[in-house]
Amino acid sequence: MPVTVQQLVPKDSDALKALLGKDAPNNLYLLGLLEEFGIAPAESRAGYAFWGRFDGTTLTSAVFVGGGGGLVVPSSGDGTATGVIADALAERVRLKAAIGEKPAVDALVRSLCTGKPRTSKTHRLFSVSADDLGPFTNPTLRLARDEDLKRLMPLAVGAVRELYDRDALAEDPHFEARVAQRIRARRTYVLEENGELVFKVDIGSRSQFGAELEGLYTVPSQRKRGHATLCLGQISRFLLSSLPRLTLRIDERDESMARIARKVGYLASRTHRMVLVE
Repeated sequence: MPVTVQQLVPKDSDALKALLGKDAPNNLYLLGLLEEFGIAPAESRAGYAFWGRFDGTTLTSAVFVGGGGGLVVPSSGDGTATGVIADALAERVRLKAAIGEKPAVDALVRSLCTGKPRTSKTHRLFSVSADDLGPFTNPTLRLARDEDLKRLMPLAVGAVRELYDRDALAEDPHFEARVAQRIRARRTYVLEENGELVFKVDIGSRSQFGAELEGLYTVPSQRKRGHATLCLGQISRFLLSSLPRLTLRIDERDESMARIARKVGYLASRTHRMVLVE
């Protein structure tokens, strides 16, 4: 059968969802993008596209391209099929950031990155279902509110600095607006103690297949007090009351966070990679 690479259109939505759903834990980020934004942008949204590799009429791999390469997310796999898509996009996509399973991201970097990425981190994907959860809870964890924004900003900046080695305020003039948007979308949870926000966590992606957590951060003066363990347990228990699974990417060098995840009940899975080119 002939192999082709095509931009996906609305009639391909079911095929894309079926492809991603076969390996839902490793595709949760893409599944969330698909469910939230659709396979093609509305006129009011910034440009993005899903591209697919077809064997005849069968969709075998897919790549999300946002902002002409501002964010590129491949479907899971050994990278071979992703490489075919990346080669086809080499003339039109300039890779700025990518996240996904490591072999697939490696293929994107080979074809779409002209120089060495400024930042490259490998992560272990951890996943959990309701049956795996331990007894860790903190019912005072709550949704962030609009009035929390100014107090939340140092935590959001700190999380980016620790997780990605980036100065978010210096590099992203829209960073505060992005934090505010997550609050309005009810995707940020915080723990407040004695009038101070001491912990935060974000829901990075959500769909009927599950959700991916990101941006877990405890202020340095409040660490080693169990906040991360109890709050991760709390939000996991809450979300798993209506979703089948949760995932969390943890830097492979961050043994402390890996221990917390395992304690709560998360199980280590495959290796993922995040790259920032600019």
